Amino acid sequence: MAIRFPVEPRDVPPEKAARRLHLSLPEFEVARARLERRGFPAPDPDTGMYDLKAIDAWMDARHHLTAPREARDARGVALDRISRL
Repeated sequence: MAIRFPVEPRDVPPEKAARRLHLSLPEFEVARARLERRGFPAPDPDTGMYDLKAIDAWMDARHHLTAPREARDARGVALDRISRL
């Protein structure tokens, strides 16, 4: 029986979580405790699978890509530049 609609898994085994970080499984296992201390999502306690969307959100957040930026006061920026001239 052919598959009619392919399904992209959201939860993946450790090998694929490692690949998402461009690491081999042994490299991932060595780095995992450090990654988790930095907020890397833990695997599901029942399945041992990792959530790809949670991994992507963690990667975005670690580089502040999703954090709102605070607007700077243009007057302060201009005065600072003028003072350096």
